[in-house]
Amino acid sequence: MSLIRRWFDPIRSKWYFDQPHRQAELPTDQGISVYLRLDDVYSYLAVQQLIQLEEILIDEIRPLKIVISTQGALPPQGMSIQAWQNYTLNDAKILAMQHRFAYDDVPEMPCAQALAQAHTILERTPLMGRDFLYLLEDVFHMLWNQQYGKLNMLYMMAKNYRQPSKDPQFRFDETPILSAFFSFGGRHYQAVDDLLRLMRRLQQQKLLTSSPIFLINHIEWREHLIQDAEELTDVQAMQPELDLYLSLEDPISWLLLAYIQDELANLYNIHINIYPLPYQGRDFFDWSLAARLSKRTDVAFTPFCRPDQKTVLAMAKLFYQIEATERVEALQEMLRLTWTKGKDLSLINHQRSILMHHQFNQDPITDDEAVQHLQDNQKHCDALQQPNQPVMVLRIAEQEFVFNSLYRVWMIESIFSNILQKKYEAESKETTSESLDSKEIDSTE
Repeated sequence: MSLIRRWFDPIRSKWYFDQPHRQAELPTDQGISVYLRLDDVYSYLAVQQLIQLEEILIDEIRPLKIVISTQGALPPQGMSIQAWQNYTLNDAKILAMQHRFAYDDVPEMPCAQALAQAHTILERTPLMGRDFLYLLEDVFHMLWNQQYGKLNMLYMMAKNYRQPSKDPQFRFDETPILSAFFSFGGRHYQAVDDLLRLMRRLQQQKLLTSSPIFLINHIEWREHLIQDAEELTDVQAMQPELDLYLSLEDPISWLLLAYIQDELANLYNIHINIYPLPYQGRDFFDWSLAARLSKRTDVAFTPFCRPDQKTVLAMAKLFYQIEATERVEALQEMLRLTWTKGKDLSLINHQRSILMHHQFNQDPITDDEAVQHLQDNQKHCDALQQPNQPVMVLRIAEQEFVFNSLYRVWMIESIFSNILQKKYEAESKETTSESLDSKEIDSTE
């Protein structure tokens, strides 16, 4: 690690963390734009919120500006287009169930002909303002619920319209986008995952006429779905297991591991397995995002010393030399030293507390062996086809669930709640069935 990073990272990070991160006022002169794609399932979820959002905006930033991109950006993490589409369809279904969006039970991508028809309908409609937003939502419903007959009927009418003059509220654009997002004050907010953050910003700047009511089933950090003692005991008895694939140079790995250990693992008796990944350059991260997450999770952060490639290898060697039963605790301590004490774990003297408090295997781990472990973990992680990190695999009640990133940690408790509900429903049916059988036997006697 360079001396500049080793000495200045802790100073810079502590100074940055102590500064106010939220810009007092974002500029409002451009209003709010929402960027969509007709073939993006997150755009389908987004349009279901636009009418309500338009209603509560103050006049100064109305109307919502709608931009529909005709080009898709490349999928993340080297995923194929097909793998990305499969992921988004499944992820959107989970979001729809959680937040009660309209969504098809068996989702599929709209066909090319339907997309072309939808483009023509929106391009040639004379509707404007709220009427246009209603049409936009209807068109997305038709596309994503395979209501191609209704869509074709609208298309037959629309194709005879002359293209209207330029609409300041709506336009098509060729700038590639991956998925739907809002743009406000020069910042981008993911259409679903960042919606509540956008609402907090708008409220702070007094740009809403009333309190927003979006994503009513959103699970906040440090808020627990299951609090009943009997239900907690039932989840604990299922002995859930969570695999975490994470990058050691990424502060999100520290923040989420510490949060899961402190808030979820002990509460629900979750057994955690950790699979560190090779260095991927995630030490160049969004400092403001990490700072916000630290405050919302109440996990300590800064002063830190960002691990480089050499340090990641040193941490991996240390991790695999420790007895398997102590590795999770040891890695959490390594990350704590890195991200809250500014330690450089490529230095032996900075490893001292780890070396003193954990059992080590007799045979030392070589650099090549550590690299091989990391590469094997990466192969397993890649096979899970997830677009972001950390990647999480939750196993409970003979079922397996795969999800990723800080935006999906809430799924852990949501899954527990759903499994409990199904368990209690099955037990209730079984009890009812036994009761009916007993009555039949009594009547025959």
